[in-house]
Amino acid sequence: MLRINDAITIADWELVESFTRSQGPGGQNVNKVSTAVELRFEAERSPHLLPAVKARLKRLAGRRWTLDGAIVIRAEETRSQARNREAARERLAEMIRAALVAPKRRVPTKPTAGSKRRRLAHKAERGEVKALRGKVDDDE
Repeated sequence: MLRINDAITIADWELVESFTRSQGPGGQNVNKVSTAVELRFEAERSPHLLPAVKARLKRLAGRRWTLDGAIVIRAEETRSQARNREAARERLAEMIRAALVAPKRRVPTKPTAGSKRRRLAHKAERGEVKALRGKVDDDE
């Protein structure tokens, strides 16, 4: 069972862990021991998450979201299977916590009259400066 916050916990049936050998250099340990963890969370079928949270989670997951609605997280940072497992679970929990926060609605505002006046005055001033950059006539 994975605890997200006080209200949400993910059941064990929603999480599937598989262990493989880590990639990259590492000597004999890497060649013998399956320490990399691939954590699969069936997000689309989860009864603990609201549809709005699932939609935000899909956007946050990006390429880790599969076609059948699961999130796949791979952890292979450490040489310990237990630490990699804990890291993958923590990453999933952080992703779900981020998806639980609803974005604030943007309230459209209009610029004030003073800011419009200042902007136009600055534009006129810059226009004058640029107009004075032209060629100088010697016939005067």
